Amino acid sequence: MSERKKLPTAITRLLGIDHPILLAPMGGVSGGALAGAVSAAGGLGLIGAGYADPALGWGSDEWIGAEFDKAGNRSVGIGFITWALDKRPGALDAALEREPGAVMLSFGDIAPYAVKIRDAGAALICQVQTLRDAREAAAQGAQIVVAQGTEAGGHGADRATLPLVPAVADAVAPVPVAAAGGIADGRGLAAALVLGAEAALIGTRFWATPEALGHENQKALIERSGGDDTLRTRVFDTARRLVWPEPWTGRAIRNAFSDRWHGRDDELRAEGPALQERFFAAQREGHTDTAVTFAGEGLDLIADRPGAGALVERIVAEAIEALAAAPRPG
Repeated sequence: MSERKKLPTAITRLLGIDHPILLAPMGGVSGGALAGAVSAAGGLGLIGAGYADPALGWGSDEWIGAEFDKAGNRSVGIGFITWALDKRPGALDAALEREPGAVMLSFGDIAPYAVKIRDAGAALICQVQTLRDAREAAAQGAQIVVAQGTEAGGHGADRATLPLVPAVADAVAPVPVAAAGGIADGRGLAAALVLGAEAALIGTRFWATPEALGHENQKALIERSGGDDTLRTRVFDTARRLVWPEPWTGRAIRNAFSDRWHGRDDELRAEGPALQERFFAAQREGHTDTAVTFAGEGLDLIADRPGAGALVERIVAEAIEALAAAPRPG
């Protein structure tokens, strides 16, 4: 676009970006190339360091540095799973050395890290799934609160996006809120803004881009699947020997593995390390009947694989059109 259309909000002003679009820091998917492309297009790209666990093949200190390098000179941020960061606090130091524009923490107590992040000059973004956690995040110094509905891909809880977002916006004002969960096009962004959010955090839609990490078979699966094909489950975490605290589960695309093992976590655990290795091999090789493909209910709206920058511009243009076309009082 010759002249970039903008949707200014409190979050765009806070982060110094053009568009109220934040890339969800999907672990093993949101690498530096994807984050850099989203930032270059006027949003904020967030690298997904997840568990910061080298055993998963991504998230180590070296991986973090390499992904920041792949982002080029663009201002990007990074996201961590907070309860996992408790076990590897040095990963946060490795990230802060790269002077990220923002650090996003999800699923745990942010108190041990909030001051360090803000003192480093990074915006502190905290993702929550309940009103109580939203109020706590704001009290601990979160500069942006992400209200994540259960429609989201990956890990989350039980509240739906539509009622959760305005409730969180009211509860934490004047701290700005970003909406997450099932948002995959400009209509979703427009709806989020009308609900009182100042941005949308978008994940699954950006997985189906050339810049995203992850196997091509999984990107193709995302393109041909719909929201009805997903479920919330613990089975993929159990297979990876990851013990997630209550109340969080993961939304993923159903496959033969989940059909066999969903709800049978104790039996799956008893299968031992050999099954775990087979599962990780399937993940590396893109065997989607076994590997986990975390994805949200917005899958129905994904039918192509544009570049991430073009996708940002498309979502913004759609949102502007949707907002302009909204019925007005007669």
